[in-house]
Amino acid sequence: MKTIGLIGGMSWESSLLYYQIINQRVKEKLGGHHSAKSLMYSVDFHEIKRLQFEGKWDEATSMMIESAQRLARAGADCIVICTNTMHKMAKEVEESVSIPLLHIADATAKEIVKAGIKKVALLGTAFTMEQDFYKGRLVDKFDLEVLVPPADARKLVHEIIYEELCLGMIKEESKQSYMEIIQNLVSEGAEAVILGCTEITLLIAQEDSPVPLFDTTKLHAEYAVDYALKDVVYDS
Repeated sequence: MKTIGLIGGMSWESSLLYYQIINQRVKEKLGGHHSAKSLMYSVDFHEIKRLQFEGKWDEATSMMIESAQRLARAGADCIVICTNTMHKMAKEVEESVSIPLLHIADATAKEIVKAGIKKVALLGTAFTMEQDFYKGRLVDKFDLEVLVPPADARKLVHEIIYEELCLGMIKEESKQSYMEIIQNLVSEGAEAVILGCTEITLLIAQEDSPVPLFDTTKLHAEYAVDYALKDVVYDS
């Protein structure tokens, strides 16, 4: 079994889900008392958020590179960045270590393609919805058509993530707002919705959507386990 290196803390609520899903997946695959071999380097999200909002992406990239290198030195066999937004610097992080980075957009898009879906809506932070590092990968590498909400709805989605979900706050009115935004995107032709922020799964579940939801947290964590267990056979 390979050792999964996790860059977490963005936020710790979603990192908790990663740890849980990864170990559940290993138990499901191997049975018995098996659990995952993993390392987590957890950053202080206050520092990351400040750099994001101040547009200091070079400094944020340096922090991600340092985190990945710490994990590589500690014996990780792959890197998993436990957040969508910080895949903005995925290329730089991957180039800084000799072990592979397992990209969250790849994990998600492969399942979308497998489901035969072509046109998807993307919800996430404003950085993820508006910049090209994520949408561009979905379009260029997987030939998907990606819809995002209009500006006012993007602002609301973004604010709910940072002001509520990242602080562990779950509000019914915010859930209703997300459901309305999803419905509007479906009306525009979205066949499915990517929950492109690892915290959104704390608020929205499949029963809240008229179309399939692709939970990036779950898909990314399971993708990491499948990589770690490739060619591994255990007796339970």
